[in-house]
Order: sequence, then C-alpha cells, then structure tokens
Amino acid sequence: MSDAATVLAGLWQAAGCAPEALERLSLTGHDPILPGRFKVGTAALASIGASALAAAECWRWRTGRAQPVSVEIRAAAAAFRSERYLRVDGQPPADPWSPLSGFYRAGDGRWMQLHCNFPHHRDGVLRVLGCEASREAVGAAILRWQAATLEDALADAGMCAGMVRPAGEWAAHPQARAVASLPLLEIVRIGDSPPEPWGDGQRPLSGLRVLDLTRVIAGPVCGRTLAAHGAEVMLVTAGHLPSIPLLVMDTGRGKLSAALDLRRAEESGCLRRLIREADVFCQGYRPGALDGRGLSPEEVAALRPGIVYVTLSAYGQAGPWRGRRGFDSLVQSVSGIAHEGGVAAGLDGPRPLPAQALDHATGYLAAFGAMVALLRRAREGGSYLVRLSLARTGRWIDALGRVDGALARDLRPEDVADLMEPSDTPFGLMQAVAPAEHLAETPARWARPAVPLGTHEATWRV
Repeated sequence: MSDAATVLAGLWQAAGCAPEALERLSLTGHDPILPGRFKVGTAALASIGASALAAAECWRWRTGRAQPVSVEIRAAAAAFRSERYLRVDGQPPADPWSPLSGFYRAGDGRWMQLHCNFPHHRDGVLRVLGCEASREAVGAAILRWQAATLEDALADAGMCAGMVRPAGEWAAHPQARAVASLPLLEIVRIGDSPPEPWGDGQRPLSGLRVLDLTRVIAGPVCGRTLAAHGAEVMLVTAGHLPSIPLLVMDTGRGKLSAALDLRRAEESGCLRRLIREADVFCQGYRPGALDGRGLSPEEVAALRPGIVYVTLSAYGQAGPWRGRRGFDSLVQSVSGIAHEGGVAAGLDGPRPLPAQALDHATGYLAAFGAMVALLRRAREGGSYLVRLSLARTGRWIDALGRVDGALARDLRPEDVADLMEPSDTPFGLMQAVAPAEHLAETPARWARPAVPLGTHEATWRV
C-alpha cells in the first residue's frame, strides 16, 4: 500500500466508513512532486481521494452500484495549486498579494509575517504601526517592535499577522497544545431528526442543497468539491465583504452566487428561509462569530433538523487563539512549517510550502466530512456538526513525514496544460484545473461556470 493509501485508510477508518470501499480506490504516484521537504503530494492524494471515495459511497447508497475511484499525484498537486494556474482569455488574473504582505525582520531579529490582502486588514496594520503604506515604511516600523509583542498587538486589533517560530517553540505554545488535543476531523451528532433518503438523480449528490458562507480558499474548496459531485451549491456573500477576484473565479465553479447582508433583518430572514430547505450549511468564521446572529450549529440544527453544519477556522475551537483571525500562510509561519522550509532551502529566513496546502487539504477534508455526515443522516437520521481547522490540518501534514524536495522541480503551467479545462464565463474564456479525481460511473464535473458575486437571486431553484 502506498504512503497516500495508508494515510487515506487512516482517515477513512477514523470517520467510521465502510472498509471494503478502500478496495475500489487507486492512488498513484508519490512525493516529492513539488519542491520542499513536506509531503504535499501525499496530503493532496489522501484528502482528494477521501472526498472522491465518499462521493462514490454516496452513489452506492443511492443506487446500489459501486464504482472505481482513482487519483494521480500530478493532478492532485495541480488541484492543490488551482489558483496559480487559472487563466482568463489567456492571461493570469491580477495578483491578489498585497505589496505590504510578506515577511519582515522585527527589532529582536525575529521574522514577522503580515497578511494585508484585504484592504481593511492593510489599513488596520498601518494604524497599529503608525506608518505610511509603503514596504520600506512598514519594515522600518516593525524594526521598532519585539516580534511577539507586535503579534499580540495586531491580533488584539483584529488584524492578521504571525511571528515565525521553529517547530519546537510552537509545540510548547498553549495554542499548539490545544490544537494537538483536537481530532483532525470532527463529525458530531448535534440533534435528532428522522433519516432522509436521497431522491433520484444522475450524480452522487444530486438533489442536495449546500449553503456556502465562506471566502478565500478552504471553505470555497469544500463547496466547489460538493458541486463537482452534483450538489446545488449557493455561495452567499455581501457587497460590503471584501473578496479576491482570482479566488472568486477559481473556487466559484459549479456554484450559484447570491448576495445577502445579514445586518439587515429582511435579508437575514431570507438566509433562514434558505437554510430550512438546505442540506449542508458551510461557514468559515471564527468559532462563535455567528452565534450572535442566531447561526450557531445548535440554532441552525433547530431551524433545520437534519442539517449538516460544516465549520472551518484558522486555529480551532480550543485554546487562547481560538478567536484569532488567520490564513494558511500565517498558520504555516507560526507553527514551524515556514521556518523549516527556510532552513531546508538554506535561506536566511522562512519559506512557505509550495502550495496553500493547509487551505486545500482542509477544504477537501471538509467535503469528505460533509458527505460522511450526509450518509449517516440517510441511514440513521440526525443533524451533524463537521469541524476542522487549518492549524490541525497543518499538524496532520507535518506528521506525514519528510522527503528530499530537491529532487522535484516545480510544476510550471506548461507542465499541467493537459490537466486544464475551458469554460465560457462572464469573466471571459477561463482555463482552470479540472477535477483531479476520476469516478468511473459519475465523473466529477462542474455544471455551472464561475460567475461574479451576487449574480443570482437568493432562492433555490424549483
């Protein structure tokens, strides 16, 4: 059994899935597939394979027909970097990375990472630092701070930043200990309801409705994966929330896109009407952030008994950092991944993974968890909470082991040209990475092109 197959078998067993299904899965290829010491390819194969096999199990539950599933490592690695390869009318979209984002030396010689890709995060960082919006000014201002003090000051201001730590330092941190106590993927029954059989349809998730209240990568990948297997997925956002056009295009494939401002009573009520007819509710806010709007897991389950509530966060629901904002690259920085990458590359500074692997893995694992919960609902009834975090996924990737990444050269756009598929979209002719998974009877595909935010009415099709 390959490394990835062994890892996937562990995920499958932990989720309580039928072990005989593993006989119908083929994972090919091995690390290193991308430069670096971490087993990004293994993580991609295992997480994508788990979600694909769960989709096949949904199909078997509906029809009684099993089907082979396969994933190849180059396709999986490309899917883990789908946003890097996307082209519109032959050109890459605008780079979402702010000039102010990235690594800086603090006054104590430690490295700090800032994440300023959203305008309000950039402006908040500048207020804390008291400087103008230039990389030179920001660098000079950070030199007046101790890194750990600045990390806390920015977090207290609700901003996104992190001090680069070696793995040993992170392991001793109270948040790392809290993350270590959590399972990689939680699937918890949170309410009672009768079993819900699936109806007819030509795809594993046909007839199921998903509300996607997520942004950036991890949560949107979850929704995109469910859409690839036939679910009707509605992305819900609002005009006042910032977005990244590149990621809207890449992760919006297969989805409806509606706009609802939850600060308005009427539009909040519209969301509740949508919830009552949904099967999955996916959100990526900090733990407890939606409770004040009556959208905690328990409240949503009371509103719609039988719901599968998927929640993703940066640092998990336990520990002193549970309320901190974070992104994939920041979790890599604080947890030792970026530090180790820099040391392995012989750099005087950190080096992140060659993919937003925490984001993508968390997204595919969330889709896997959602499908496992839907199968449980079909068999025994109930409402379910599916819970993951980027930090816990990072711990999982760290535990996969190391390879000699110097043996792998980077996958350039021309190296994955055969893995791309075209679609006519309102943005133009889009070339994007096709689904990496292959299901023999129900191929993964997106029935809708990506569209601008708010394109559709906030109502389910009838």
